[in-house]
Amino acid sequence: MTGKSESKVEVAKRHGRHLRGTIAETLTSEATHFGHDDTALLKFHGTYQQDDRDARRALEAARVEKAYSFMVRVAIPAGAITGEQYLDLERIADEHANGTLRVTTRQGFQFHGVLKGDLKAAIAGINRGLLTTISACGDVQRNVMGCSAPLGDADHAAVRQVAEALALELRPATRAYHEIWLDGEKQVSTDAEEPFYQDRYLPRKFKTAVGLSTDNCVDIWSQDVGLLAIVRDGRIEGFNLLVGGGLGMTHNKADTTARLAEPLGFVPTEHGVEAVRLVAAIFRDHGNRSDRRHARLKYLLAEWGIARFREEFRRRASFALGPAVELPPLPFHDHLGPHRQSDGRWFYGVFVQSGRIVDTDGHALKTALHQIVTRLRPGVRLTAQQNLLLTGLDADGIATVERTLGAHGVTLPAQLSAVRRFSMACPALPTCGLAVAESERAIPALLDRFEAELDALGLRDAPLTLRMTGCPNGCARPYTADLAFVGRSLDLYNVYLGGGLAGDRLVDLYRADVPTEELLDTVRPLLARWAAERDGGEGLGDFYQRLMGIRARRTTVTGRELPTVDLIPLEVSR
Repeated sequence: MTGKSESKVEVAKRHGRHLRGTIAETLTSEATHFGHDDTALLKFHGTYQQDDRDARRALEAARVEKAYSFMVRVAIPAGAITGEQYLDLERIADEHANGTLRVTTRQGFQFHGVLKGDLKAAIAGINRGLLTTISACGDVQRNVMGCSAPLGDADHAAVRQVAEALALELRPATRAYHEIWLDGEKQVSTDAEEPFYQDRYLPRKFKTAVGLSTDNCVDIWSQDVGLLAIVRDGRIEGFNLLVGGGLGMTHNKADTTARLAEPLGFVPTEHGVEAVRLVAAIFRDHGNRSDRRHARLKYLLAEWGIARFREEFRRRASFALGPAVELPPLPFHDHLGPHRQSDGRWFYGVFVQSGRIVDTDGHALKTALHQIVTRLRPGVRLTAQQNLLLTGLDADGIATVERTLGAHGVTLPAQLSAVRRFSMACPALPTCGLAVAESERAIPALLDRFEAELDALGLRDAPLTLRMTGCPNGCARPYTADLAFVGRSLDLYNVYLGGGLAGDRLVDLYRADVPTEELLDTVRPLLARWAAERDGGEGLGDFYQRLMGIRARRTTVTGRELPTVDLIPLEVSR
């Protein structure tokens, strides 16, 4: 695809000399920010150019340029780092960012508020700690997810090994990253420099995860590609290869969709990495490069159908693709609190609200974690629910962790309500350029109100995933939640219902354009019915599905849906 048919980002990639552009020149100039083409290329290096949107209007009125800063993202396959690396990242946050760390929903870390003059020092510092930011963003394979619980058994260990191998297999080969950020020797850009991605990379982001049939803690169905390990008697027999998931869509655009991945077939264990590479190659060669709203792999699957995609995969594969293994619904574990490792030691899961590691009044999580990691030197693992696991502890270490957290006002997992424990929110305003509404800043007060309501209904411990996003792009995976609030404009949200902890079905639009202050009121009657009519340990999404008489698992949601609020029956379906 060339000329007018290409999107502007495709042109920037093709002319960018394998991600170089004019980044190095602008980095050392007096300019406060980068131009369009370079901002597109910067994402591949792991950073987004942003500005303070709280200040934008006043600066425009004063005819002053935007208050630019950068978000820097660290790619951490399966979310595993050492205690020393955690302390290095904490120091970088203090010296070069806004003093906070944010655990992402893809098991990485983000820094916010990095100024242009600090950008190179921040990225170089991350690399000195033997971590990287390359391909944490951009039209490449993103951070590879995998269950981070250090249970020590063979299947969990294998998942992490495959995740790490995948990250290396599809990491960009260009030397541009080393030239720009690590003062590497400059090289002439040639086609041979990027043998897999070539000069255009992928049409769009490409999210992968390695999951387990015993625990869907990585939300495997939401990925572009998932390797779902089939575990029997403690060993992996192979992988169900899942393709075509993705949760981003556009409001009022019926041709944009959130979609769950579907099984392509069964892959022998030794061919798992090759299988993902093949899917990426098909996407590279056939994905949409003219309209970025339709450029994800899920749209190619929708256009071709699974049969044609399977045929193309088999044509390219060096191994036989078998039929996918039929599985029951996957269980889910958040790994919070104390747990035994197979070596007799312990790990402890710490709840991190919205993934933000920060000290606030009466809640000094950042200080508590600093003291714990400095004293105990545990391993650190990040989860897909934006939480943090401290690993390799003895029994005294567990006591130290709980004592230190409690002393700094951090709520222990056993004391959390279900709605708070299973909540997630994206950063949204004031940093994200795509946000149209609040999310991370709004969810604490919203959770307080929901907790009070659910406590009064006797539902404090009832399973309920509540997720909030500032736009419809789905970063906090709202469309698989029991209950989700997705920003429509500054004070309006679409309310979605019907997902659940398992992450294996999508939601319905319950009501559109609800003001922030009316979000709880909108679902209060349904919460009351859930309390009165729920069946055993039934979650809210399960109850909604039963109430509506829904039997089929929903796998696609469009950007334009009819609300179901007026369709709720007076009597529950049995």
